[in-house]
Amino acid sequence: MNVKKIFSGLIALILAASTAWAVIGGGDIVFTAPGMASVLFSHDYHVSKARQKCSECHYALFTNKAQHKVVGMAGMQKGKSCGACHSGKKAFDVADKKHCATCHNNRLPGT
Repeated sequence: MNVKKIFSGLIALILAASTAWAVIGGGDIVFTAPGMASVLFSHDYHVSKARQKCSECHYALFTNKAQHKVVGMAGMQKGKSCGACHSGKKAFDVADKKHCATCHNNRLPGT
């Protein structure tokens, strides 16, 4: 066998394995909400359990934490930020007060 073919195959195998072993999701993000309980956003839940693709939110709705713009409840009720999915059609409606504690619950990552 040619050394180039072996080397190329080894590189391809390493790249494929590193992709398979990569951690999916961005961990938990805590959003503080003045006057109410903080919000814990779980990437793991949304990617693993809700089976969303990263591209469903990134980069149309959210860019990254450093570029994130604060959107209040009024904005979410107009379909911005979390409200793009949480409108009652794809996921529970942020406008429905019975769901407030689903997000605003002061849970901290790892608890």
